[in-house]
Formats: sequence, structure tokens, C-alpha cells
Amino acid sequence: MFVEVAHAGSFTAAAHLLAYTQSAVSRQIAALEGEVGSKLFDRQARGVRPTEAGRRFLVHAEALLDRIDVALRELIDLRELNIGRLRVGAFATADASLIPDSVAAFRRAHPEISVSLHEAFIAELLELLTNGQIDLAVIRVSADAPEPDGVELRKLAEEDMFVAVPNKHRCANNKRVRLSDLADEEWIAGSARADETLLAPYLRADFNPRIGFVAKDWIAKQGFVAAGVGITLLPSLAAAAIRPDVTLVALDPQGIPPRQICTATVRGVTPTAATNAFIEVLRSFPFPPQSRTHST
Repeated sequence: MFVEVAHAGSFTAAAHLLAYTQSAVSRQIAALEGEVGSKLFDRQARGVRPTEAGRRFLVHAEALLDRIDVALRELIDLRELNIGRLRVGAFATADASLIPDSVAAFRRAHPEISVSLHEAFIAELLELLTNGQIDLAVIRVSADAPEPDGVELRKLAEEDMFVAVPNKHRCANNKRVRLSDLADEEWIAGSARADETLLAPYLRADFNPRIGFVAKDWIAKQGFVAAGVGITLLPSLAAAAIRPDVTLVALDPQGIPPRQICTATVRGVTPTAATNAFIEVLRSFPFPPQSRTHST
């Protein structure tokens, strides 16, 4: 109101521009003068003119209004995804195809958003999330597991499990296979202890796998399988990256606890527009990803 009066040179003209009454403008300017402790306008017969204090105050008032305009434009740009950042966390197999494909689609739609990725185990991802170091995480959880403290999960899909075998393996043409049928096989896993690997949820009396070689990387695991050294479990998220001399056979789900792929955000914290947009991109992708199994 002060700036409009200074520019218009009249309480009446400023009131017209602002859709106020002349008396309302006059009261507000008088209140402002009382607040700053200086007379800002000389009231004259043909209007008003800023005093020396008024002229100096006008410079700062215009600068403040400009800063407010910049701030509002920035908020609009954030909302419309013209600026901003997106910090994603994910576990290793999600980075085989789901995350790269989703990032590529997101960047095509929102090229001005800076995207970064942090790959880690689930526990570390949840810690990074709650500490504010990433905006969202893509994690794997058991369907019957309690929701982590302070975290909101949104299910993307059920995760299927495959057994990766050499193309000439006795089970390569099976539609499904039970783990008990593979109890005598040599397994490739990420640890010498089965309870520290993907096999852990499936350990029982009729299935106590023999781990022949330890390989943490999916490429290495596939290499051992292709060479006929052993077989390995492969989550559906990594299925799209399977090499041509390896066949995937679906694991019979009977008696196997289901697992879910979820997005995780901090409960009670408003997600950014970029975070919400990326979650929608994730939800648009088919599950399981396209892969080459015994039937293709």
C-alpha cells in the first residue's frame, strides 16, 4: 500500500488501484508511520509527496516486494517442476532396470530437475531417508513385516522370485520349480551363510542349500550360473538384465512368504512435487519387468 501511494501520489488514486476506500488507505499509512517512527508522506492540497524518510523507505519497500515476487515465482516453479532436485535411494536389484528406466522417463518429462541416486542396503536406505539425506527410497519388505517407524510405505508390486539356471539345466524347461527339488544343487549366493542371503526366508527342513561360491554382484552370479558351476535366486526386478546363456524359472510361491516392492517416504513430511511425480512414474512401470524366461 505504501508503494502504491508513493507511485500514485495520492491516497485516493492508490485506493482506487487497490480496491480500498480512501480512508482505509489513509489509516494504514498512518499506522505504518507510527510503526517506523517517521513521517513518510507530506500531505498536500493536491495529493501526497514522500518525505526524505519516505524516499529512502521506498527503495527498501520496492526491493522487498521484488524479493517476494521472486519467492512466489520460485514456489510456482517448484510446484510445476521447472526447478528442484530429486534424491532417490534404492537397493541393488532395483537398479537393474526399474530405477534406470524410471529416471530416464522422469528426466524426459522434467528435464530441469536434478536427479541423484544412492544405492544401499535396506537398513541404510531407511536411515538416509529419516535423516533427510534422500527424498524417497525404493525398498523391499516382507508383506507381513511391520511398517518401519516414522516411514510411510506405498506398495508398488509383489516381487516374484526366479531361479537362474544354465540353459541346459534339467529344470530349464519347467514352468515352475520348488526349492525342495533343488536341495541338492550347488548355489551361488552373496554370503557363505544362507541366512544372510536371498535364500534366508526359504530355509526349512527340506531345503538347506549348499553354497558353493560367494558372489555379491549380479553379473558375477550370472557368470557362475552360465558356466554351469551352480544356480542362484534372482528377484524379478533384475530379470530384465539376464544374460542370454541363463534361463529363469519361476519359483513356486506355495509356502513362500510374499515380498513387496514399496516406495518409502518420511511420515509427516510433505513430499516435494518432484518426489510425488517420480512415485507416479514408478507406479506406471509394469511388474515384473520384461524378461527372458523358459517360455520366451
